[in-house]
Amino acid sequence: MKKLFIPGMLIAMLAFVSCSQRPTKELTSASEDGSSKKASVVYVTRQITPSSLVKIYEALGRKAKGRVAVKISTGESGNPNYLKPELIKDLVEKVNGTIVECNTAYGGKRNTFKEHWETIREHGFSPLFRVDLMDEEGEIKIPVKDTRHIKYDIVGSHIKNYDFMINLAHFKGHPMGGLGGVLKNASIGVASANGKANIHTAGYQEVVEGMWGHVENQDGFLESMAAAAQAVHDYFDNGKKILYIAVMNNMTVDCDCVASPEPVKMKDYGILASLDPVALDQACVDIVFNMQPSEGNDNRPLVERINRQHGTLTIDHAAAIGLGSKQYKLVSIDR
Repeated sequence: MKKLFIPGMLIAMLAFVSCSQRPTKELTSASEDGSSKKASVVYVTRQITPSSLVKIYEALGRKAKGRVAVKISTGESGNPNYLKPELIKDLVEKVNGTIVECNTAYGGKRNTFKEHWETIREHGFSPLFRVDLMDEEGEIKIPVKDTRHIKYDIVGSHIKNYDFMINLAHFKGHPMGGLGGVLKNASIGVASANGKANIHTAGYQEVVEGMWGHVENQDGFLESMAAAAQAVHDYFDNGKKILYIAVMNNMTVDCDCVASPEPVKMKDYGILASLDPVALDQACVDIVFNMQPSEGNDNRPLVERINRQHGTLTIDHAAAIGLGSKQYKLVSIDR
């Protein structure tokens, strides 16, 4: 696995963007070999409020039009860390959006439609929002460009009902993927239950039944997530009708899919957004890796989880197949 490049001080104009402190406006990054390369813009606010979520969406300059899907994780029953309805309400209402999800591929309270709907109500999303379980009436296959593992992406059939997607992710760790950001939210999150099996097994198995006996190709799984994320990105008019937002709060080593996650050991950081999902996930990772551990703000467990699971490979591979760029510039909207 390629080691994560951790940026340090900005020396001349040839350094990766460092995000450990309040970001400097319009920092330009460069590629790891020192060659000049255009950086994607990642907006950031240190405020995590309903109004700042709307503000960072507006900063992207891409208006969500038509039938708008807002892809979030509704959170496993018992998990307290998912994005709360009161935080996202203003944004969802502004774009007249529908919360979209798909069933899970593991045992819990979201692997059947009946229990998933119960969890959605338990967590306060319904009746506050329109909610759509996109695989409730079946699934479809959409093309992938990178076919080394999966030959197509299997997603909820209701994806056809939407003109635009807001990928609204909660950035945190993940037991298998190492990290969960917008790339995971686009890939595993939009996939039907069978689609999740296809990704988790790196194309070995396309149905949920018995899939966990074949989850052995860790790097193939991570690369398959990148391929599936690219498929969803391309589905929305080659990326012109999708945008990406990541909320860095309640960051544990575990995903919102874990009913009893490990305790939160890091302080909330803020909200980041970009039209480039690779740049956005890379910026979030850099923020975590560049934190200096202190009382009440210990990034070491999450860093260890990401490294142990090769989590950054998903970002590396997404960049390699052309989904986006790992080079970025942070632009603060807190002015």
